[in-house]
Formats: sequence, structure tokens, C-alpha cells
Amino acid sequence: MKLIFIGADHEVTGSCHYLEVGGKHILVDYGMEQGTNVFENSELPVSEAMIDYVLLTHAHVDHTGMLPQLTARGFRGQILATAATVDLCGIMLRDCAHIQMQEADWKNRKNKRSFNTPLVEPVYTMENAEAAIKLLVPCNYGQKIELCEGVEIRFTDIGHLLGSASIEVWATEGDVTKKIVFSGDIGNKNQPLIKDPSFTEDADFVVMESTYGDRLHEVSATDTKDHIRELADIIQETFDHGGNVVIPSFAVGRTQEVLYFIRKIKEAEMVKGHGNFPVYVDSPLAVEATNIFHKNETECFDEEAMELVKKGINPVSFPGLKLAITSEESKYINFEETPKVIISASGMCEAGRIRHHLKHNLWREECTILFVGYQAIGTLGRAIIEGVEEVKLFGEPIKVAASIKQLIGLSGHADKNGLIEWINAFKEKPRRVFIVHGEDSVCKNFVETLQVEYGIKAYAPYSGTVFNLLSNKLEYEAVPIPVAKKTGKTKNDVFSRLWAAGQRLVAIITKNEGGTNKDLAKFADQITSLCDKWDN
Repeated sequence: MKLIFIGADHEVTGSCHYLEVGGKHILVDYGMEQGTNVFENSELPVSEAMIDYVLLTHAHVDHTGMLPQLTARGFRGQILATAATVDLCGIMLRDCAHIQMQEADWKNRKNKRSFNTPLVEPVYTMENAEAAIKLLVPCNYGQKIELCEGVEIRFTDIGHLLGSASIEVWATEGDVTKKIVFSGDIGNKNQPLIKDPSFTEDADFVVMESTYGDRLHEVSATDTKDHIRELADIIQETFDHGGNVVIPSFAVGRTQEVLYFIRKIKEAEMVKGHGNFPVYVDSPLAVEATNIFHKNETECFDEEAMELVKKGINPVSFPGLKLAITSEESKYINFEETPKVIISASGMCEAGRIRHHLKHNLWREECTILFVGYQAIGTLGRAIIEGVEEVKLFGEPIKVAASIKQLIGLSGHADKNGLIEWINAFKEKPRRVFIVHGEDSVCKNFVETLQVEYGIKAYAPYSGTVFNLLSNKLEYEAVPIPVAKKTGKTKNDVFSRLWAAGQRLVAIITKNEGGTNKDLAKFADQITSLCDKWDN
């Protein structure tokens, strides 16, 4: 019975943990890395085709974004998540695949102008995304589920995103059972729309996030009026100067919260002199996600949002709201001279339509770029917040002259106090708490806080660390391996696909051990025939 740490170890994105129980291979999340990758991630200890199950804490790309690559390399098991997470993954994985294919196409068109430059393959395709989506299995909050012999699981609302969950895992080998709790991303209290995080009472081991483990949210999380007032003031000041408010926003979760705030602002007429000002949501993904919020409102919305729903009021809609779906509608926004609010993805400005809006508004002193979410190290959003004077967009240098602001404290993540409240809610201290999903210094500081101030046995593993859950001992303590600089050599992505297909074949052979002699002989003959064809 082993726990191996793969991704988001001393880093914030690319979450992935591997659990081996009774010969079964289980992943908890399989996320995409965003921004700068500081440390090398360990490879999975088995081939992708050998993975039996994936458990998802929530739908954000840094927890789910590499699932299509998993299927591309042979995974055919079940992916279990809450019903809302399954719905959101359906649109987010397709969107990710579209971006991967679009970027590969752009690079290939660019490379055609260079001599003897090999073609770039996308990380995965839409076909791979569709294959992953077909493997999703919806689960209910609070229901104990027998995953397989020796493994039971339960999803608990963790209040980070629609459908987000901590996952309890009861793992049994022989007559010994150990309980592991994976926190997922722990939510901030009193967020608009969704419920507060629920606590878990007991665990032998806990794998816990630490995104904001070294800081407190500056604005009180107990009162969204502060955020609404601040947002109204920013809109008022920008409009008075004749500018636009451009909000890079995560399409799922944060966009819906911002719309909720603006509905409140308009309802109370907090912005004066600009009538029924227009608000553009320029993200097809955000529009689809908003519809999914409505679909799951009964199970996931908090009391305040549900009161509006019961009155027939849409919590995230209002007069003046305009949805841009097509590229033509998106382009039109920047030719409309009326001061406006533009909400667009991606939230870290790494891809998508937001980059076009930055190109049209960053250089204008009368405009405001308002950040409403976490910006990972190495992203364009982080660079802008940290005061860069010029950025390059679509090959063109753009001066940063607009006012750059943040809604401080508006976060889907609990701050240091919220994290401590969650871990202290366990009735007895877990035998060990593993700290993950935080920047290097944050992980170290939060471990020290838990150990010194609360007497909790905490440890922040690096990728590749192996922990034996039966003996409560580290079998292998990995050391940080900084990411090597690129050498300029291009990996043959097509050969990688062939290698993955071979790994899947080996996995299928292994799983067919014990089959009838007739079937195994037929399978062997087919493989031999294929080998003979290509060996010649």
C-alpha cells in the first residue's frame, strides 16, 4: 500500500498523486502545469494503460487538464468525480484540446517559414478529450462508494468550485485498513453562489493543499460587500475617464462570481452617470459553464443564491449583459467605444481571447486591467501584476499604461487561517499530513507552522517521494530536481504515440492473464502477425 507524489509538489499546478492498493493503480487528479515549471515531475510508476481509476477533486485544468493525454497513452479505466465536476469537465477538456490543437497549428504555420523544422504535434487532440469524457462517472456528495475490492471512497463538498470535493479513501490490504484524505483545493468561506467547505472528522493520513498557506486574505472573507464596493469604485473611476475595465477571469467559477457582484452593483445603482453600462462575457467556455451552474444549483448553491433562485431571479444575469460566442462578436467588442466591462479567459492571460483585449486596452491610460484570481509564477498575468513595463502580444510589443489593479481577498482558496481551521477540524491529529499544491517557500513555511504551533506531524514531499501507508514510513525521499533548460532538440511526438500504444498493449496482455487458452492463442497470433508485418 503506497502513496507516491507526482505533481504539484512544492509547486501550485499540475496536481497528481498515485495510490497503489491491493494491486490496483489509482490516480487522484491528473492536472496540467501552468506558468513556470520549477521542478521536474516524476514519471508515473506504471504505464498509463495500467491505471485502473482516476479520482477528481474538481474540474480546474491544473487538476484535470492532462486526462486526454492519459487516454491517448492507453488509459481505459473509470474517472470518478461529483456530478457537477463531470459536467464541467465535459466542456473544459474540449476547450483544452481546442487550445492544444490551435497552438500546434500556429507553431506549424510559423515553422513552415523556417528551414527543416519538424512539425509539432499537439499535446493531445479533441479525439483524446472525447475519449476521456466518455470515461467520466458522476458520483453524489456524501455517498460511500465501493471502488473495487479493498477500496472505498467518498466525496465531500470542499467549497472551492462548483462540484469541488475532498476525497476520503479507505484502503484495505489483508486485515489492515488505512484512511487517506485528499483535501483537493480548500475553499474560501462565504463565497458567492457556492457553499462553504465541509470538514472531515478522521483520517490516518492527509494530503493537503497550501496555496495560501503563508498569508491572510486582506479583505474580510465574511462579507462580500467589501468586494462589491471596491469593484463598483473601480468601474466608476474607469468609466469616468472614458476607459474599459478588462477582467482576465477563469471561465469556471470566478466569472460567475464577478457576474454575481455586478448584478448587485446594478441592482443598487452603485455606478452613477453611465446608465445601464454594458458587460461583455467573451468566453464560450464561460457561457457554457454558467449554464452548468444553473443545472447544479440545487446541490451546490448556498442559501443566499438559492433564495434568489426561489424568487425566479437569475443570480448571474442582469440588463446590459452581453455574451460573445463567435469570433466576430469578440472582435466587435473592441470597436464599441462605450465604456464597458470585458470579462474574458484565460484568467492568467496565457491563452484565449483575453490576450486580444489586452492588446487593445493595455496601452490606454484610461483603462483598468483588473485581476480577480491567482496568477502563477511565469504567467503573463503575474508579470503584469509585478509591474512589467512592456509585454509582447501576437509578436507585437505593447506598452503597459493602463491602471493595474487586483481585487485582494477574492479567492476560491482558503487563506492560512482557513487551512488551519480545516486541518484542526479532525477530531484526532492524523498520523501524518503531507503538504502539497503550494509554491516552494509556502510549503516549507506551512509545514513549520503546523509542526511548531499545532503539534501536527507535517511533511512537504518533492515529486517522486514514496510513502508506505502500512508501515507509516518513507520508502524513498525525493530531492528537488530543477527543470533543465531546453537544449533545442525536438522530441519525436509521433514516436511517443507509438511507444504509448506499445505500453497499452503490454498492459492489455497483463490484464488478460488467466484467460482461456483459445483466446490467448488467438491474441498471440494477432500480435505475432502485426510484428512480422513491421519487422520486415
